[in-house]
Amino acid sequence: MVTFVKIIGVLLILAAVVYLSKPEFMRHVLQFFKYGSRIHFQTLVRFVLAVIFLLAAGQCHHPRVVAAFGIIFLISGLLMIIVGAQKVITALEWILKQPALIFRIIALVILATGAIILYAA
Repeated sequence: MVTFVKIIGVLLILAAVVYLSKPEFMRHVLQFFKYGSRIHFQTLVRFVLAVIFLLAAGQCHHPRVVAAFGIIFLISGLLMIIVGAQKVITALEWILKQPALIFRIIALVILATGAIILYAA
């Protein structure tokens, strides 16, 4: 399970590097997940990540950090169910209207998150 956590950290770092260099690619990714049942797929992914992180936490170097990310994934999945797909789509549409600088800032947050996950695992 720790290997999965490390892989997720590396994938987040790689995605952040791509997003930093090409913020328009992040727009395309967000546009892709805005339609149809893809919103529900995001919710499922968050629950799967929550399970992986919570199960792996005890085996990691910094279990509290990994468990905290597991709880964050769990809460975000629950929130997506509670607020509903339409409100999530509305939030995505608002984000899509932001300038490239905002996408680069988001990419920096993703980069930091990936680095913390990789370090904690």
